[in-house]
Amino acid sequence: MRSIGQMARDSGLGVSALRFYDRTGVLVPARVDPVSGYRWYGCSQLEEARLLARLRRAGMPLADVRLVLAGWSGADGDLVRELLQAHLRRLEADLSDARSEFSTLQGLLARRENTMTSRRITVRLTTSAPDLAAALDAVRFAVGTDPELPMLSGVLFDLEGEALHVVATDRYRMAVARAETTGHSGPSAQVIVPTPLADAMRALLHHEGPVQLDVDGDRVTLETGDGQASGRCVDHDFPDYRRLVHLPTGSRALVDATAFRKALESGPVRTSEVREQGAASHDLSVLKVAHDGTVVICDDDDDDQNHVAVNREFLLDALAAAGQGHVVLEFGVPTAPIAIRLPDDEATFSILMPVRLDH
Repeated sequence: MRSIGQMARDSGLGVSALRFYDRTGVLVPARVDPVSGYRWYGCSQLEEARLLARLRRAGMPLADVRLVLAGWSGADGDLVRELLQAHLRRLEADLSDARSEFSTLQGLLARRENTMTSRRITVRLTTSAPDLAAALDAVRFAVGTDPELPMLSGVLFDLEGEALHVVATDRYRMAVARAETTGHSGPSAQVIVPTPLADAMRALLHHEGPVQLDVDGDRVTLETGDGQASGRCVDHDFPDYRRLVHLPTGSRALVDATAFRKALESGPVRTSEVREQGAASHDLSVLKVAHDGTVVICDDDDDDQNHVAVNREFLLDALAAAGQGHVVLEFGVPTAPIAIRLPDDEATFSILMPVRLDH
């Protein structure tokens, strides 16, 4: 007999997925302890579990998966073969439809870009070195590294009015910070500062005085009393981050960032068995807000679907960027992002995309 943990490791299905398939009757354990409720699987079920994992990775609907498993265990090769071929035909049809839609979208994008008039933007403003340093520190962890998405491989400087918003995202998390400015001359503008240049700017911000930021066409320059960092901006458009930060109303909990990081590092984790958030698998922390307003890290046997699962490494990064004091964790519905905010600065925050527990 295999424990549920052993079956998860040997089959490629996560523990939470095995529980889900038990509840839905797709893969029922050979034995369930009547006292503890612990699940045990027979040796013959390993092949079935591996087959189930392959079918789900191929995107086969659960109803068809049931039939394939039934035909497989009954040696009905014709049924299994027909189901596999039917699913392959659906995938090919879906891919053909997707290619057609993408072709149309690319044409629309090309026409949109051709109709937009290009203009040279010149902006000059002054901010304080500590403010800009704090803003860069608050978002640096969320910068994207995917070479296929160069528009995310830098830090957005959003210059508008008397505020400079600094933004970074890698699709799975986003961080936003604000620095006050003075002397802003010129129109509103957005430029993506490549990561090496952003890091070079941050290295110059070690004093208390004012600094000057200039945007001239495709170049951005930071001048301080100790030197200058200048370079070309990333030649892409950043996503409209303002549309992504409006989250549904939910629970808010004030936590000590340092203590909560320690609890996460030593607390229970689950392993995601699906390819989400840039990796084949990663550790998850499952969170809930208790009745007394505290944030609880849920145990592995807590199957409540209203809890929120997040990439633990990403959450630790966000807490570290928030500093040593208290932070506000803001929860919406389980499918909505979690927000990590500073209690005294609503303009500086990060959001993390949730991860599905069952597939």
